[in-house]
Amino acid sequence: MRTFQLGLLAATLALATGLAQAAGGEIAVIVKTSNSNYWQNVQKGANAAIGGAKGYTMTFQGPATETAIADEVNMVENAVNRKVAGIVLAPSDPDALVPAVKKAWEAHIPVVIIDSALADSGKQYYQSFLSTDNKKAGELCAKALIDRVGRTGKVAIMSYVAGAGSEIGRVGGFRDYLKAHSQLQVVGPFYSNSQMATALNQTTDTLTANPDLKGIFGANEPTAVGMGRALEQSGKAGKVVAIGFDGNQDLQGFVKDGTLAATAVQGSYQMGDLGVKTVISLIEKKPVPKDRDTGVVIVTKDNIDQPVAKNVLY
Repeated sequence: MRTFQLGLLAATLALATGLAQAAGGEIAVIVKTSNSNYWQNVQKGANAAIGGAKGYTMTFQGPATETAIADEVNMVENAVNRKVAGIVLAPSDPDALVPAVKKAWEAHIPVVIIDSALADSGKQYYQSFLSTDNKKAGELCAKALIDRVGRTGKVAIMSYVAGAGSEIGRVGGFRDYLKAHSQLQVVGPFYSNSQMATALNQTTDTLTANPDLKGIFGANEPTAVGMGRALEQSGKAGKVVAIGFDGNQDLQGFVKDGTLAATAVQGSYQMGDLGVKTVISLIEKKPVPKDRDTGVVIVTKDNIDQPVAKNVLY
């Protein structure tokens, strides 16, 4: 009998050890849109992380546009329904995604939020938040603009999706810094809904309506690209000081040719890489930080070819 009990105990321990080693399953990475170089760079980081994780698979998806919030909600709910092992989510709206994240929490599925904050009402339902400190990033962009245009005159803000968590911090930090450190008059913000063509048209109209404009800020990738193209088409490139945000090939070209004086580049690859690694740690019951700043680099013509910039450009 004792031999049987010892054998049963050994079998139980072996099963438990096997289960611990077999931790794995699907990681669902869900972002604001799949149609952006920025989010595709997040995907590259996520792919790198999953490639080094045995027993795990990854799915990556996002709506057609950042304003298709209901589609993103459905993607999270579908991930919960198919009982994924963990979710990495960049919420397109701070409030609308809370109920879906709550469903994941109720299903005991760990959630890591990246890029943009979830509303305070949802903080209890996710375990870690990895992002750029958008307020700090906005302040750095404002400082870069003031350094180049001075403390008086008129500047414009070309923003993206009103109410998005990253937009609130980024544009809010930009405006607060201008108010505290200059007498610059602000035109806007104008909201492109992260559509490049919309940003191009809005910037063109703003330049026409404000011939005395000294500076302009494009607050995310598609908005900054549209802004840069409008500056080129209007003949204002290099004459109106422009600060962009993010670092795709178009924006790198604008920095190199002087259309942009600078662009603030987030660690998008790091968000994907660390997002997947963090959710795997949660699945495996390892401790993770509640908040983690993935950083920002102000890229200019002077440093664009140096490692500090190359490590974040895409």
